[in-house]
Amino acid sequence: MLVILVVDTLTCGLLMIIIQAMNDNHSRHEWIYKHRWLEQRLARMVKRHPVVVITGPRQVGKSTLLHHAQPVLNWRYHTLDEMDVQEQAQSDPTALWAGVDHVIIDEAQRVPSVLLAVKRAVDQDRNRRFVLSGSANMLLMQKVSESLAGRAVYLNLRPLTLGEWEAGTAPNILSSLLDDQLPSEGRIPSTSDALSEAWRGFMPGLFWLDDGEEGIVDWWYGYVSTYLERDLRTLSQISSLTDFRRVMALAALRTGQLTNQTEIARDSGVSQPTVRRYLNLLEVSMLLDRVPAFSSSKTTRLLKSPKLYWADPGLAAFLMGHYTSAGIKNEREAGALFENLVVMHLRSLTDLLIPPARIHYWRTVSGTEVDFVVEQGQGLVAIEVKLSVTAHYRDIAGLNRFLKEHSKCKAGVLIYAGDEIVRLGERIVALPWQALAREIVRSS
Repeated sequence: MLVILVVDTLTCGLLMIIIQAMNDNHSRHEWIYKHRWLEQRLARMVKRHPVVVITGPRQVGKSTLLHHAQPVLNWRYHTLDEMDVQEQAQSDPTALWAGVDHVIIDEAQRVPSVLLAVKRAVDQDRNRRFVLSGSANMLLMQKVSESLAGRAVYLNLRPLTLGEWEAGTAPNILSSLLDDQLPSEGRIPSTSDALSEAWRGFMPGLFWLDDGEEGIVDWWYGYVSTYLERDLRTLSQISSLTDFRRVMALAALRTGQLTNQTEIARDSGVSQPTVRRYLNLLEVSMLLDRVPAFSSSKTTRLLKSPKLYWADPGLAAFLMGHYTSAGIKNEREAGALFENLVVMHLRSLTDLLIPPARIHYWRTVSGTEVDFVVEQGQGLVAIEVKLSVTAHYRDIAGLNRFLKEHSKCKAGVLIYAGDEIVRLGERIVALPWQALAREIVRSS
């Protein structure tokens, strides 16, 4: 009897520990969620529009967002990754929202017929609200545009910004620059090395790894393998995954450069039409980001090659073959990775503007260039990026030329790896890259 009592006591103790661990884990999960800057825009959209479509690369945090963000966290949630839900969506899609008016359907592109059912549902009752999400951008957007034209609006969720990880609010630096307001002083203390941040990457899962750089490399290896083995087979038939991987690597080595499909075809041994198709697949799956040229003539813009960047600089670094953060610092690709870090944060900020601003690059026939031009309506901001801890006047030649030729440009900005704001001209200012992630600390 005594033995039984001891065993029961131990069992109760173990059960209490398990229950407490589950509660702790639940609390920890709630606590570690990082609010995304797009949440406020999502909240406004679901009030105004019957269907909101959220797309983004794999593992960028779409499902996590929909489980935690107001006001959708209490909506009925279905994922079409589950076979039972797929079958229900195919046979009786209206059952997915029976009895409720607010529904989330994740991986919606897996059952195209559900989109027609959503269309009928919102046409019958304009008070119904749907959020559709998915990673396969091409399939989802094509089928949504065919089925939900005039009913859906779109949001792109990108990798976690430094500011989101630090639980900060989105800085208003971009809107201030477009309003012709240049900061004259202040600093943004640097808490980490810019290249180390770029090398690691900004996918949410990377921030929770605690097994060093090997864990980061393993994570990216698994990410690329999953993309090749799963998403590509959904998007398109690929005759040779080896060829596709080779094209990815060569495109990564050309980060920040003009797209030259002929050169990639020559170096990869893959035909140019196939290279074009592979790059298109990378773009529609939201892993590759092509920045178009800027010109006052919109016709001329279309004739120029875009520049290549990646959704996450960590992905570019992995595909380049840089498997340690120290190893990248003296390599010629270091500047390109820093540019990719900057454009990733710029994209997150431009998405918050209404309407979202567009990002271009600018280059003259003589070779004078500006890395990025942010355009919203008639407003322009020219941005040059330099991987340097010191802001130099010699680095703004392209900005001066752009400002001279484009009177509508509100400001020229040099983004660099230091922590001080430096005025370099009447309309030119040097900003730490963290200005795209944190608010400026004003000098006392």
